Amino acid sequence: MAEIAIPKNGRLGENIVHFARALRAAGLPVGPGRVTEAIRAVEAAGFDSREDFYHTLAACFVSRPEHRAVFAATFGLFWRDPAFIERMMASLMPQMRAPPRDREKQAGEMRAMEALMQGARKPPPPPPEDGEEIEIDATLAFSGEERLRARDFDQMSADEAQAARLAIARIALPVQPIASRRTRASARGRIADWRGTVRAAMRHGEIRDLARRERRQRWPSLVALCDISGSMATYSRMLLHFLHGASNAKGAGWAHVHSFTFGTRLTNVTRHLHRRDADEALKRAGREAQDWEGGTRIGACLHAFNRDWSRRVLGQGAVVLLITDGLDREDPAILAREAERLRLSCRKLIWLNPLLRWDGFAPRAGGVRALLPNVDSFRAAHSIDSIAALASALTRPDDVGEKARLMRMLDEG
Repeated sequence: MAEIAIPKNGRLGENIVHFARALRAAGLPVGPGRVTEAIRAVEAAGFDSREDFYHTLAACFVSRPEHRAVFAATFGLFWRDPAFIERMMASLMPQMRAPPRDREKQAGEMRAMEALMQGARKPPPPPPEDGEEIEIDATLAFSGEERLRARDFDQMSADEAQAARLAIARIALPVQPIASRRTRASARGRIADWRGTVRAAMRHGEIRDLARRERRQRWPSLVALCDISGSMATYSRMLLHFLHGASNAKGAGWAHVHSFTFGTRLTNVTRHLHRRDADEALKRAGREAQDWEGGTRIGACLHAFNRDWSRRVLGQGAVVLLITDGLDREDPAILAREAERLRLSCRKLIWLNPLLRWDGFAPRAGGVRALLPNVDSFRAAHSIDSIAALASALTRPDDVGEKARLMRMLDEG
């Protein structure tokens, strides 16, 4: 087994504290209590091999299966070389070239890298002198946040895209319960329970009170069909983060969240997006879907969904999110027929189209003209604000988004 050299300066405890901070920055719930337990565990278990050291720290810091990938990546980067941080900072200098990318990064490795390098690019500000007042421009910070929420996903920098992914993963989709045909006993119900009334009268010999019932409530399912073709590449990655957050939201109210991707073929990625770790979930979904950034066959993929999956996932009044730009390469008549069948099979069909961000957008493409009459609501999906506005389409039965305006353009043209 590979040996780990014991630091001569005896700062192993401090290194474990810094390692715990990196784990916390990467998203693991690591508190002071666990850090103390980790130091004591290393003292008790010894420091003989890298493998024993790894499992000792993992036993203290890893509490969920989805944390293992991030922990392994952070451990490998942090404990690989004592001068690792110095070399990483040197690689950021303009005259240095980054090391070659000779392998695919594992899930959680980018988060571990960002956690280790947090604060390395910008030095902390110097402490204020005595008597010096510190002014914080809260208006500027608020304005920056507002600009980020309204900015197009395709125009974001890497840091802005990361912040946007975190923001849209926290967007909660409201859900309205559906009144079921089944009923249950309730003293305040509006439905008379004649059988219950007669049974009570037979026990007491007379009718003392009128039994009542009320309708049960059930929760619908959410079904998302996300276009991952070349024209949707930037937006589909963001929206898959959004679907991952919806799939793992606690107490969201949805009975089930089913996610599908399509380009040239339909792929069910539901089980992958139900994994807690977002990086691992999207990595597995990418491996499952073999048609990333390829062509678009919306009609054929909707036909495959209607044939193979509609009866399984569209029961109980499901709501369907169709995420695509509508740029289909096949016969628009097939697309119109399959879209109509999909609309008749679900409770509400909402079309999210990133192209709607343009003020001059018009239904000229054949796919757009075929889809538009067969959806209940037509909305944009190009920014954080546009996704957050989806709540209106889910809570208001009469919401149609931009469909009415574009339908008038179709009628006039």
